[in-house]
Amino acid sequence: MKGNHKKLIFARISFNLDLFMKYLFTLGLSLVMGISAIGQDQEITLKDIWKSSTFSQNYVYGLRSMNNGKNYTRIGRSEKGQSIEMYAYRNGKKVKDLLKPGAFPHRFGAYQFSADESKLLLATETEAIYRHSSKSVYYIYDLKKEEFERLSEGKQMFATFSPEANQVAFVRDNNLFVKDLNSGKETQITLDGEKNKIINGGTDWVYEEEFAFDKAFFWSPDGKKIAYYRFDETAVPEFSMDMFQGDLYPSQYRFKYPKAGETNSKVSIHVYTLESKSTSNVQSSLTGEDLYIPRIKWTQDPNLLCVQRLNRHQNKLEFIWVNTATGDENVVHTETDEAYVDVTDDLTFLKDGSGFILSSEKSGYNHLYRFDMNGNELNQITKGDFDVTSFYGVDAKEEYLYYASAETSPMQRQIYRVKLDGSQKESIVSTPGTNSANFSSGMRYFINTHSDANSPYTYTLHESDGSQKRVIEANEEIKERMAKFGLSKKEFFSFTTEDNIDLNGYLIKPKDFDPTKKYPVFMFVYGGPGSQMVTDSWGGSNYFWFQMLAQQGYIVACVDNRGTGARGRDFKKCTYQELGKLETQDQIQAAKYLGNQDYVDADRIGIFGWSYGGYMSSLCLTKGAEFFSLAIAVAPVTNWRYYDTIYTERYMRTPQENASGYDDNSPINHVEKMQGDYLLVHGSADDNVHYQNTMEMIRAMVDADVQYDLFIYPDKNHGIYGGNTRYHLYTKMTNFITENL
Repeated sequence: MKGNHKKLIFARISFNLDLFMKYLFTLGLSLVMGISAIGQDQEITLKDIWKSSTFSQNYVYGLRSMNNGKNYTRIGRSEKGQSIEMYAYRNGKKVKDLLKPGAFPHRFGAYQFSADESKLLLATETEAIYRHSSKSVYYIYDLKKEEFERLSEGKQMFATFSPEANQVAFVRDNNLFVKDLNSGKETQITLDGEKNKIINGGTDWVYEEEFAFDKAFFWSPDGKKIAYYRFDETAVPEFSMDMFQGDLYPSQYRFKYPKAGETNSKVSIHVYTLESKSTSNVQSSLTGEDLYIPRIKWTQDPNLLCVQRLNRHQNKLEFIWVNTATGDENVVHTETDEAYVDVTDDLTFLKDGSGFILSSEKSGYNHLYRFDMNGNELNQITKGDFDVTSFYGVDAKEEYLYYASAETSPMQRQIYRVKLDGSQKESIVSTPGTNSANFSSGMRYFINTHSDANSPYTYTLHESDGSQKRVIEANEEIKERMAKFGLSKKEFFSFTTEDNIDLNGYLIKPKDFDPTKKYPVFMFVYGGPGSQMVTDSWGGSNYFWFQMLAQQGYIVACVDNRGTGARGRDFKKCTYQELGKLETQDQIQAAKYLGNQDYVDADRIGIFGWSYGGYMSSLCLTKGAEFFSLAIAVAPVTNWRYYDTIYTERYMRTPQENASGYDDNSPINHVEKMQGDYLLVHGSADDNVHYQNTMEMIRAMVDADVQYDLFIYPDKNHGIYGGNTRYHLYTKMTNFITENL
């Protein structure tokens, strides 16, 4: 018994010892694996980018400066509902809720104050139309009474308070209306509005897209008049798109779209006087289909309207003072250029009525100038071999003018101020990277938005001299998440082409980059006139996609070709009348430069672009077939004859005047040169770059017996987004790269 008992105890001890040793081994292995895992970087997935909130960051939404210049408002969100919160610039503390959470029962996407800040306009049930335009159900909220009422029946566009806050003007069904808030009476100003014929108070498609505005009526400073546009698009050719929408029979969406060389809308300016309920027409010299009116703006004089008149070639821009009381007009200032004149919103009338500020490229770089009201140039305010890229406004009291420029580098933006006479220039935000300012009323404070190539947005509050008062949002959470993925740094470089042109670019290399290995290169391009992709700024979702590709062993590269921005007039406008020619040469030079690097496999260089970038990637795979083995073209222009008048003719003139410029550099005419793998992607409801471009490209490739891959997104517009769309698209593109590059 005892002996057996000892054996049993020994057996138990042995058994337990084995378990203990196994436990120690397992624990040790787990610790080693854990330590190893801590040292390993997580891999980015497409779900991280497009499905989850892994890389989401915080933005500062809905900022509005109050009249006193001491407070600002923003949209608040809580479980009770949306609110409008007021904060103090000085210390960032919340002062109060102007609109309490849950007080307004509808979800709103935008808001505006009346001039006296006694009322709010809230836009609900907003329905997008084109790039900028939308229509909404508007409500007026009385801040004192804490009451709200619906503005009108149906949906309205562009609802805007009068300067006296007692009336609201809006557009519905292509007609202009005014509602008196005291009496509740609604007055219809125009009666002839009709879809695809007459538009009052709004713009046609091509003005909205290319002159970047959609609201086309403007209250006079005293609130007694409204100046508005009238578009007669009757003679403009109509474009149609099939809309499938899961229905048994597709419907057709038809709208007026003037392609290059075709008939434009006849545009005229009218002034409605509220007291007399009468409308006067600005003189006929400002109307016609072969000129544009890209901007109108009231001066400080409530009777004096500035009308900008641009010829169809867009190389002569006139600033015309129109006296709306007498009908007299006077050309005060004219801008000309051998190529084209850019239209901006820089025109600013000084509050004392003494003159105006305007930007111009006449020195070779974009700079700011001061004029008196007779159009006499008083002085050039900013000077140097750099472009002023943003004009923020003038502090009338201190006589300081605020702006951003590319003075440090074309790839960076810093913020400056200077006296109106051009003296006492100083940098007020010099943080490396890209800075953008949002100034308070009176220019006492500004909120700066900063990012760089490898860091998301940081929002900081500054006084007008640049001194930082506090950080509003640093996005530390996303920075911490990014650190777990061991991302590669975006590196900048420059090189000189065989044409002796210096070009800027960036690279994202694999984290474990080995210079003795050969890597495939995936290039990204946009390349259009005045654009920039190579900037020391945050790249958004594409940044993470490129990082994912780098993790998979690709070098991602981007080069800004000739024609891009922030390098002066001549660099930008050298592509005039030959879009695509020099740009493609430069991208080929970039591929050759990269291919000559010891760490690059020159036989595996691909390129991707969207819109103008899709045009460029298509040209690279055709005219540059020797240097590119793959191209992805999303929503590409394939022939400039298919694109709109304003954009295309600005850079190319009309097809009737410049047939070779159009045809020699349209990829549709070079498909027989294609050798590599080509992926075409388009949304079938693209109102901007029509699906027609892809269909005609396919026709040409079939005729030339060229193989291709095609992905179409039904009922999607130029942005190709919504629901699962972006995830699906980037999955396809990633697979295409993996399989072919």
